[in-house]
Amino acid sequence: MTTLFELKNITKNYWESNEETSRSFLFANITATLQKPERIALLGKSGQGKSTLLRMLALLDTVDNGDVCFKGVSAKDTDTRIWRMNICYVAQQAVMLPGTIEDNLKTVSKLHNSTFDENFARELMKDVGLSDLDWGKQATDLSGGEKQRVSLVRSLLISPSILLLDEITASLDQQSKEYVEQLLVKFHLEKGTSFIWVTHDTEQAKKISERIWYMEDGTLAIDSKTEVFFENGNDFPSQVMI
Repeated sequence: MTTLFELKNITKNYWESNEETSRSFLFANITATLQKPERIALLGKSGQGKSTLLRMLALLDTVDNGDVCFKGVSAKDTDTRIWRMNICYVAQQAVMLPGTIEDNLKTVSKLHNSTFDENFARELMKDVGLSDLDWGKQATDLSGGEKQRVSLVRSLLISPSILLLDEITASLDQQSKEYVEQLLVKFHLEKGTSFIWVTHDTEQAKKISERIWYMEDGTLAIDSKTEVFFENGNDFPSQVMI
């Protein structure tokens, strides 16, 4: 069976010399595989390169060494536009494009020459608690939390195989956070979408993930089932989220 997603010895070098460590790399030889759709929480202290790793997987940042493969095909041999239709990155700080909410929601279909599914878009907006928004409103006038959820919906409209989520609920109130968590788990179960979710919220990680990737000292130090990771928490003294 073809591996769904594979990280092969991925390395990211420091751009400049780093006085805090003797390492020349931010992280090195990150290797992991997804054989089937999974929900993964990517954990670790700040500064370990978690966000950088996600950006590299989305081809938004350079892989200095190693490779990433989707369904057995290297990113090096895949058109970037096609890659990002399957592996989609959602940033912590949502970026709204010029125009209305509707313009933003239609952006992905325009970029990929696909039909915009308004019913699906409205269903997703309802799922994230934004059913009452006027789609004619300028996207730049939205609150930070609204922008974050519109950005997520914009990405979900192409039904990617893998979502790379960078602390996307960090700025949301509790109810909005729960809406997003429920929608993403639903998406995983119904559509087989995998996600790799950077979070500093251990309760969220326990609730939404099946698997934990824990980065420390320039490596993927732990790759385990969620329940095993947290049951053995006392064995990982540096497992404190900062």
